[in-house]
Amino acid sequence: MKQFRLLISILVLATLVLASCSTATEEPAVVEESEPVEEVVAAPVEKVIVEFWTTDNEPARLDVYESIAAKYMAENPNVDVRIVAIEEAGISQRMATAMAAERLPDIVRMGVERVAAFAADGILDEDAAVAVINDIGVDDFRESPLQMVTDTATGKYAAIPFDGWVQALWYRTDIFEEAGLEAPVTWDAINAACDALPGTGNLLYALTLGTDPGQNYGHQVFEQVAMSNNAWPFDEEGNVTFDTPEMIEALKFYADLQRCAMPGPQYWRGARESYELDQSGMMFYSTYIMDDLVDGSGMESGGNVEIAVEDLPLKTGFAPQMVGNGGSASYGQLVTLSIMAGADPEAQDVVKYFLTEGYQDILALAPFGKVPVLKSAVDGWKELSPYFANFSSETLDQIANGYDTMGRWLFRSDYDALEQAVIGDIEGRLLIPQAISNIALEGTMTPETAAAWLQEQVEALVAERAQ
Repeated sequence: MKQFRLLISILVLATLVLASCSTATEEPAVVEESEPVEEVVAAPVEKVIVEFWTTDNEPARLDVYESIAAKYMAENPNVDVRIVAIEEAGISQRMATAMAAERLPDIVRMGVERVAAFAADGILDEDAAVAVINDIGVDDFRESPLQMVTDTATGKYAAIPFDGWVQALWYRTDIFEEAGLEAPVTWDAINAACDALPGTGNLLYALTLGTDPGQNYGHQVFEQVAMSNNAWPFDEEGNVTFDTPEMIEALKFYADLQRCAMPGPQYWRGARESYELDQSGMMFYSTYIMDDLVDGSGMESGGNVEIAVEDLPLKTGFAPQMVGNGGSASYGQLVTLSIMAGADPEAQDVVKYFLTEGYQDILALAPFGKVPVLKSAVDGWKELSPYFANFSSETLDQIANGYDTMGRWLFRSDYDALEQAVIGDIEGRLLIPQAISNIALEGTMTPETAAAWLQEQVEALVAERAQ
């Protein structure tokens, strides 16, 4: 029995060995290689291009605009923001070219004086402006700038307030005190200073007047003079009113100041340089001048003016309000961001970004000439420049609150869209500087004939706009 079991075990073992040898000699199994996996590349996302024209066109300022745009694009990779530098004086012509080519930009930084004319042309997206202002918060905007951008024809905001400046008659408080002069607020006080200042100390002139017919400076100064005498381009019935006694009186007052002014033609550059060089005792200028009164303003030939007066800022008074025979007025500028018709919705988001995330960087470009329109930005603005320490707290408060009293012909609430557009045309075509030059420098016009010429020119503008 045991031998039988042993025989069975040997047979099983032999079978297993043979099976193992047979398996080892079989052809190896063929493993089919899988086809290579093709990598799927996502199609590039077509970016939305937002073309942003800005009159902040100096290289250093453009760098900041580009930096803010880059931050926005990093957060919004589907948007390509393209910053384009433009000249303020050439906006109307450049926009006309863009309209003819049917290729408007998406966003334009420009002075508020152009908004009404472009709104009348139908090239502004007012619904987009309303949406941006509502998203940021209507209550955060100062009320006066919102009134300035309201389209009287539609009741909507035609553009978004961005920043601005306040104009004043800056004056030498030390010399005024020495000469026993009142602050140059009223017409009488300005005339008294005009007669008294030349020959006082080093002063050659009382001021430098805007008389260059090719520069907008004269218009800005004259508009404040006119408003202080209740002289306006239109009356309540819409009639052109450049030949009124109030307007003639304003032209005469302005042109008569040339008797104590630097020989013309002059504009803002001569005004600031003569003041800094201790040659004149008064200067019409915006708040942009504040750092120049410390460091000296840039000269056309290069370099900066060497300030000839020690501690000039502390010896400089600020008179933003002018009191004439018919009232009082201050003057300033509001800069807007306008969203153009046909712009993609992303343009609204870009504008909001520049007014929120990038706003302090924008204000820091020129804190004196960029007074914030947002209440929430004022505290941060006051910390943007060490130059503020050179001026009195009273002056700084007047500047920060300047929008509350700022006036312009353009801002009169009862003017309709056509009248506002014509006012923009008056400034754009430099009609006032031409009239002033003809009276004060050329002597080819009197205040009366200049007023009649302006009346004729503006009536033609009205007819042109009404077609």
